This record gives sequence, structure tokens and C-alpha cells, in this order.
Amino acid sequence: MIIDGEDFHLDLLFFHRKLHRLIAIELKIGKFKAQYKGQMELYLRWLEKNEMQPGEETPLGLILCTQGNKEQIELLQLDSSGIKAGQYMIELPPKDVLLRQLKRSLTAFNK
Repeated sequence: MIIDGEDFHLDLLFFHRKLHRLIAIELKIGKFKAQYKGQMELYLRWLEKNEMQPGEETPLGLILCTQGNKEQIELLQLDSSGIKAGQYMIELPPKDVLLRQLKRSLTAFNK
């Protein structure tokens, strides 16, 4: 994307058929930082202006970091901007930790 003469590079861009919208994904190394929200909002508004087709919903953003920063994410109220944040692993944790996380995720999913 070129915005005001500057090049911006989105890590991944998908189109979700069932949601009828673009999904922009940014991969970050380290903890979530508040400025990532602004960067993603810029990308989403550019996609909305330049790439959305008639009949599509507004784009969504996903920021994936290797470490979380739950309080910053909560305070920024990302949901109201169409942005989600999550954590990804760069290597598998020990088996017992992985099983515990899977159980916790399944419990939260089933609520």
C-alpha cells in the first residue's frame, strides 16, 4: 500500500467467503504494543477505501504477537475497531503446558 508517498506492507491478506470480507493479519515478534492498533486501523481504512467490492462487509484485522499484553489490549477496546489481538507460539511448549492450554481453550469455547 502506498499512503502519502510511503510504502506500507501488510503481512497477510485473506478473503473470508462466509463472512464476505477481507481479513488483514499482522504478525509481530514480542509483546503487543499500543501503536499496532493505529497501524492496523490505517490498513483497514485503506482496504475499505481501495479494495472493498460492492456487497462485501468492512475488513477485519488480526494482530498476532509472540507475547500478550492483556491490559493494553483491553484498554484499547480493539473490538470496537474491528480488530482482534492474539498470541502465537514460535515453538511448542512442553506437553503438559500444551494440554492445559488446550483444555482451557475448549472450556472457554464450550461456554
